[in-house]
Amino acid sequence: MYLVTLLGNGVLILVTILDSRLHKPMYFFLRNLSFLDICYTTSSVPLILDSFLTPRKTVSYSTCFGQMFLSFTMGATECVLLGMMAFDRYMAICNPLRYPMVMSKAAYVPMAAGSWAAGITNSVVQTSQAVKLPFCGDNVINHFTCEILAVLKLACADISINVISMVVANVIFLGIPVLFIFFSCVFIIATILRIPSAEGRKKAFSTCSAHLTVVLIFYGTILFMYGKSESKDPLGADKQDLADKLTSLFYGVVTPMFTPSSTA
Repeated sequence: MYLVTLLGNGVLILVTILDSRLHKPMYFFLRNLSFLDICYTTSSVPLILDSFLTPRKTVSYSTCFGQMFLSFTMGATECVLLGMMAFDRYMAICNPLRYPMVMSKAAYVPMAAGSWAAGITNSVVQTSQAVKLPFCGDNVINHFTCEILAVLKLACADISINVISMVVANVIFLGIPVLFIFFSCVFIIATILRIPSAEGRKKAFSTCSAHLTVVLIFYGTILFMYGKSESKDPLGADKQDLADKLTSLFYGVVTPMFTPSSTA
């Protein structure tokens, strides 16, 4: 799965760079998305493979928090980037005459750069707060990677500030982009339904269907992971931990693997 992710996203990046016909905002965002997916999986999968394939089952303190920092950066950046892509599709379908002016290179490059800056900022805040915590006990992380929820369970100190910080981050990086994407989709669907020809509707829908597929898979699993209330979860503690592990594996490994095929 890791090799398929590297190959598929690598080919997508290469094609969108070499083909001058694809030097458009949508493909620029897709190129960023593919690069994000490569970095996202690379930040976690080698660590998982090392644990599976070698007798060593330990990870150093610095490696653990380094992996956490990279995962946070890529995850938050992708959330914002998907919102930017929704705006791009909204302008292309609902305001096609204004699209070249609004989505010029002077606009979409800073939009992508802003996504990266927001993701890095969030990662710095979350990781710096986690690294300050004292850890005690056997320090066994009940997860495939150094996922922050699993790491925070090992802290022998008050983590209320960390929890509040993550709730705020969830609102900013999950809630707001999801609402933005939802309303963009509503306007897009309304515009598509007003297109008189069936061929025109099909063409318009095909331009945003791939984006919607990625959004549903990515946000659906992340919202389940970070948006659910742990205290009201009907599963037992062990089953809940297993569900969290599989969910993170899905949005961290499976989703990036299908990104090239869903955007083809």
